[in-house]
Amino acid sequence: MDLALLRTFVAVHRAGSFTRAAAFLGLSQPGVTSQIRTLERQLGRPLFHRRARGVIPTAVGDELAHKAAPHLDALLQIAETEREAAGALRTLHVAGPPEFLCLRVLPALAPLVGQGQTLRTALRADAEETLDELAAGHHDLVVTNARPRGGLFAATALCDEEHVLVAAHYWAALVGSDRLRDKDPAALDGIPLVEVHESLPLVTRYWAAVFETRCSRRSGHPCAFQKRNSGPLFSHDRTSRRQTHRPRDPARR
Repeated sequence: MDLALLRTFVAVHRAGSFTRAAAFLGLSQPGVTSQIRTLERQLGRPLFHRRARGVIPTAVGDELAHKAAPHLDALLQIAETEREAAGALRTLHVAGPPEFLCLRVLPALAPLVGQGQTLRTALRADAEETLDELAAGHHDLVVTNARPRGGLFAATALCDEEHVLVAAHYWAALVGSDRLRDKDPAALDGIPLVEVHESLPLVTRYWAAVFETRCSRRSGHPCAFQKRNSGPLFSHDRTSRRQTHRPRDPARR
């Protein structure tokens, strides 16, 4: 059996999508589809159920993935080790939000520079775009607050992201604090909102999590500041880690 076919199969199994697997492998989607069909013909059994949004493995596909994946991963690890031993360390490409990269990630990676490792950073605010670039091989590690789809990447939770209502004393004095502690969003009527985007992504999430209702604001006062993203550090290994976003209840002191 062709190892290239097995590698493509495992990538599709982990990604849950021919498209994402193709981006990860650097192949075209028709090429991935053709390889999977070839493997299915060789085995005489279907390996995936095709769905409108991706694929799910059959029982045979799951069994084959569990048998083949550890051995393929071991072979790739041997190849990586041999390549590193044969020459100088290659550049490590890291992407993520500028604030978190500067305050947390780069200081943590600084010792590697002293050992001769070269780092190259890409400042990214959009989590989905960053993960797509990771799948396409543009980065080695990314920091993002969005969970990766499928099982292509390992995800390690670095910290929780907590959303807190913040106001100057003038505006805070106008808020009905008792009503706010009772989780009544009407207490904030008339108070301007400052957000990272006019679509109010953080406010919408906060209203849903804390007030258990949809935000009725049509617009706030968007500004150019980027919110600080904190989230998992992803690599190309297959693992699963949990990451949470915790809007702080206004009743908490």
